[in-house]
Amino acid sequence: MVFAPDTEANLAAAADLVNTARRRDGVDALTTPDELDAFYERWRYSVRHDGDAAEVAAVRETRDRLARLWSVDRDEAAATVNAMLAESQARPFLVRHDGMDWHLHATAPDAPLATVILVESAMAVVDVVRSDEQSRLRTCEAEDCDAVLVDLSRNRSRRFCDVNNCANRAHVAAYRARRAAD
Repeated sequence: MVFAPDTEANLAAAADLVNTARRRDGVDALTTPDELDAFYERWRYSVRHDGDAAEVAAVRETRDRLARLWSVDRDEAAATVNAMLAESQARPFLVRHDGMDWHLHATAPDAPLATVILVESAMAVVDVVRSDEQSRLRTCEAEDCDAVLVDLSRNRSRRFCDVNNCANRAHVAAYRARRAAD
């Protein structure tokens, strides 16, 4: 484990959210309340969830802001998350709920989902910056993919995203190239 479990989960959720707009087929996977419901359930959020078009729009705006964290250096990431936390009036506190051990929350229980996602993602990136692990926030290495990923592997070897099947496509291409060379 590179980071605390809640940090890793929040980084993965942030990457998943960013990647809803970075599918190779060009389809945005976050346009409806049902798609937001699925994201909410997949990442086990336990906060206010309005489930309407306005919430979808707010989360999409948050998605665009979080995407930037994959393309900045450590100093800019620090400034960006500081601004996100200040604007959201984040106040970290420890909680236990839903079978999860102690972990951090930093928003009021009735905060909008978009604010919760922004703050929890920013708090996770705080740990990335503090640990000087910015290189773990990467963009997929596939030629035709701009999806993001969080490399939590021990040897920092993850190269491809989960959203566009890039690792499988790269392995198949390598296999075919080896077969053609024989």
